[in-house]
This record gives sequence, C-alpha cells and structure tokens, in this order.
Amino acid sequence: MRILLTGGAGFIGSHISLLLLQKGFDLVILDSFVNSSTNVIKVITSYVEKKSSKCNLKIINGDIRDRNLLEKIFIDSIKDSKPIQAVIHLAGLKSVADSVLNPLGFWDVNVCGTNNLLETMSKNECYSIVFSSSATIYGLPDSLPIREDHKVSPINPYGETKVAIEKMLEGLYKSNINLWRICSLRYFNPVGAHPSGLIGEDPIGIPSNLFPYISQVAAGRREFLNVFGDDWDTNDGSGVRDYIHIMDLSEGHIAAIDYLTSKESCFEFINLGSGKGYSVFEIINQFELSTGVQIPFIIKGRRVGDIAKCYADISKAKNLLNWFPKRSLEEICLDGWNWQKNNPNGYIL
Repeated sequence: MRILLTGGAGFIGSHISLLLLQKGFDLVILDSFVNSSTNVIKVITSYVEKKSSKCNLKIINGDIRDRNLLEKIFIDSIKDSKPIQAVIHLAGLKSVADSVLNPLGFWDVNVCGTNNLLETMSKNECYSIVFSSSATIYGLPDSLPIREDHKVSPINPYGETKVAIEKMLEGLYKSNINLWRICSLRYFNPVGAHPSGLIGEDPIGIPSNLFPYISQVAAGRREFLNVFGDDWDTNDGSGVRDYIHIMDLSEGHIAAIDYLTSKESCFEFINLGSGKGYSVFEIINQFELSTGVQIPFIIKGRRVGDIAKCYADISKAKNLLNWFPKRSLEEICLDGWNWQKNNPNGYIL
C-alpha cells in the first residue's frame, strides 16, 4: 500500500515515517524542509535498511500550496503502477505565537494548502485521509477530561485553521457519504523520542514546548527553564497538560489507517493523548528522577492565552481504533533525554 505523508520530515512525521517503513508500507514523503532537516531522512533510511532489505521511500522537497507538484506526485505514482491509496496529512505551520503575528500566512499554508491537497486527491480518486488536528481547537475547556463532542472554540489563529480544515473535511464527506474515509486526529502534546535515540524533536530556534526546552537545559544548551505561572488552580500551582509519547502517537496513525481501510466510508474526530494530566512541576521532578540531571528553573508570570488544565478523554480511540497509549511518563523522559544527549546539536551530522 502506497501512502503519501505530507510533513514527513518533522518531529511527528519522522516517527510516523519510520514506523510505516518498518511495517512494509510504500511511502512518499512531501516536505518543504522549512522547519525540519534533510538529515533526518538519512537517519531513517539508514535505520530501516539495517533492519530490513528494502526501504520503499521516495522523498519530494516541495510545498502543499504547489498544486502542479501535488498533481505530479499522484500522476507519477499511477505511472509507477503504485497509486497513492491514502494520505496522512501533517504539513503546515504550527507555532501558536507565530500564528498570532502572521495569521494570513497560517491560513495560506494550512487551509489553502489543504484545499489543494484534497482537490488533487479527489481528482486522482484517492479518498482516504488521516488529518493532523490539534487539541488547541477546544480552547478553554468547560469540563475535563475533554471528549470529542466538547465545543470547539479556539483562542488563536493556529487553532482556527485546524477548525476550518476539519469543517472542510466534514463538508467533503457529506458531499458523498459513500466515498470518503476520513479521520481527524486531535493531538494533545507529543513528546519523547524513538527509543533508538536516532530521531527526536529538534526545534529550530528557541523551543516553544516544555519537553524540548527541558532537554536542552539538561544538555547545557539553555541555562534554565522558564515556568510560566505557579498560581494556577492546580494541585501545585503549575499548568497541567496531557503528554503522549511520540511512539504511541505514531502507532495511533497506523491504527487510523487500518481503520479507514476496513470501512467503505467514514468520518471521525478522535483524540490522541495519554488521558492523564501532568503539571509542569511533576514533569520536572520525573525528568530529574529518571535521568539524574537537575533542571534549574525560574518562575515567570502567566502567558496570555494559557489555561490551567487540559487533558483528553481517549475512550473513542480505544473503542474505534483499538488503540491505547502504552508508554509511561518515565519512558517519555528517558527516551527524550536519550535523543538529546546523543544528539546535543540536533540533526547536525
């Protein structure tokens, strides 16, 4: 089965890529490499080739806004007698802070780019897609844990683009309910790294997420961690979030592909998280306990737009996809640190 994976060289995409290749899928990766490194592809290819005799991988450097390129990808696959049968769509801009400063850019890449992709899929009779959505679409939660039927009320342009794409997908499904197979996976906070220590999270510039920042402090790349607020309405005053191991998240995508291929047609929103909430101080303590490395931190004021608590109800993923997270917070810390200490400068080979 040939799959097109957009954004396949990023943090999430690279782990999904590796898992798909290990499971024998024929894979086409489309990535602009704006927020990722070409070196990750070399690492993935080398790892898979050592583990098996074949690595069915094709890499295309390009942008989802390039409609001609998208058309060529599908046509070339048909010419190779390996038509693309499903798409996992991760490509897009993701920084919440950047989306506030550049909302039009986010709408252009995320929404217009996705529209191009869906039109190209339809034209070439590819009707199965797994979409990378986000828990940011829920905004300020009314109740916890958050179920898929919770109201959608994003508080930043990034989340708004995800909602727009979900509405686009829903409209597409309703236009012919016997044709499309669609899963929109609403991620919570993917963290950790591949247990080999060969691939992991390598953000460009200063990390905006907690775990890569902690790892860089542990590695000596940053002096200390900023904790934004110790006066939240939580057990210890720090913000609570749902952190899911990147390998559990990747396996969720394989489960979603399996689910789509078993259906004549479907459309589902599905949360992917651990189903548990951990505070910033709990994460720091667990990281120090697991790795033996101290994480100095300073308390700063709350950031605008932050919320006290957010974690998922994952019962739908368990029931529909037969998927559940297997890895503990300790494994998240150990695997994340294993990547960082073995690759202190990221993907600089």
